[in-house]
Amino acid sequence: MTSDSPDGFPVDPQAELRSAPPRKRRWKWVAIILLVIVAVPALIFTIWSWIALSYTYSNGDRTGYVQKFSRKGWVCKTWEGELAMVTVPGQPQEKWNFTVRDDSVAKAVRQLMGNKVALNYEEHHGIPTSCFGDTQYFVTGVRMVHEP
Repeated sequence: MTSDSPDGFPVDPQAELRSAPPRKRRWKWVAIILLVIVAVPALIFTIWSWIALSYTYSNGDRTGYVQKFSRKGWVCKTWEGELAMVTVPGQPQEKWNFTVRDDSVAKAVRQLMGNKVALNYEEHHGIPTSCFGDTQYFVTGVRMVHEP
């Protein structure tokens, strides 16, 4: 349907839409916003994880008997264990939970289960997720302790 203009000529309502310049897309701004929303938090998480796993709060040895050791996790599989430490015979044992990230160390721990062992560990604070391990104690080495 057309209407007449004041000049008496028919006016096409679609003519104005056809002659309008195309709308400019702001893809650059959409890309920048997505970059800020996705990439910046991912970068912060990566840097935080790297710092938490690179710097050791403390390190040392714990001696006892590995009484539980298993590979756990839905997505990120880590070796989780429990060391029973007996300070004085007849006293209750203290349990110490630890994580092993290296498969060669995990193999050595499994081979020495049942024996008295010394686990060399590093303690890391501020680890952002349990994907790196359930505990903050990461075992880096194991050796058998010979009792006198």
